[in-house]
Amino acid sequence: MDTRVRRVYVEKKSGFDVEAGGLLSDLKTTLGLDSLEGLRLINRYDVQGLSGEEFDLACRTVLSEANVDNICFDFEVPDGTRCFITEYLPGQYDQRADSAAQCIALLTHSAQPLVSSAKVIVLEGDISENEFEAVKGYLINPVESREASAELPEELGVKADRPADIERLTGFSEMDDEQVRALHAKLGLAMTTADLAFCRDYFSKTEGRDPSLTEIRVIDTYWSDHCRHTTFLTGLDSIEIEKGALSAPIEKAKEEYFKAREFVYGERKKNVTLMDMATIGTKVLKKQGVVTDIDESEEINACSINAV
Repeated sequence: MDTRVRRVYVEKKSGFDVEAGGLLSDLKTTLGLDSLEGLRLINRYDVQGLSGEEFDLACRTVLSEANVDNICFDFEVPDGTRCFITEYLPGQYDQRADSAAQCIALLTHSAQPLVSSAKVIVLEGDISENEFEAVKGYLINPVESREASAELPEELGVKADRPADIERLTGFSEMDDEQVRALHAKLGLAMTTADLAFCRDYFSKTEGRDPSLTEIRVIDTYWSDHCRHTTFLTGLDSIEIEKGALSAPIEKAKEEYFKAREFVYGERKKNVTLMDMATIGTKVLKKQGVVTDIDESEEINACSINAV
């Protein structure tokens, strides 16, 4: 099998470059880049596992459309422009690359090649360095993507580094309350110190061992918000709305919420919470008799499936 990595650049022809035009308008409006005069958006594909003939065929039939796309095999940044390349982080699902790989395999009747994709973004105009960095910060979401290299890799595929040994919280099950408080502060946990003390007692009395840091982090994640809803069920003593363009409708929504509470609860005392705000509408409809087919349960996260 040919192991050479081959590269192609695909760009929509003028009149078909709708995505680039939309992105240009977004940047000028959102970031206020009046100096931005134009934007080019080019899809870059790296392919490994095809012969030269198969790659040429894939470029013409899968990776591009002859009537709407221009393709080239070498790209140089035009003078007077700024350019950067963005790609998904290793391990993130790249639908464009995956779809291309599957289509190429069907086309060539051979094993699915390795394909990676990236977007080349060319900015035209008198863009300052700060404005250029602002554009990159706006378009590159560090949670899922990164700035890519312009160099052609020798091979494709994700290389995973060997993870470090799992850290174990030695002595955790024997900590006193003061040590638990110190650990809680050091780890910056969302759970309370009482929750962490409960975990200490559990691992000491039930498990008879010290937990790993991963175990405590997982417990903290699921215990803190999802299962106990400590954020959404927190009682709100006062609500202040920051003045701004949307303050009027938010104030109105707040007033409607408190009127709905009076209708639903009457004299009953109940905490004002984000969860109550989210569910008050359904409670109003239920009390009005509008909704009669609600399944009710004491379990907050319960659901029902009608299997009939």
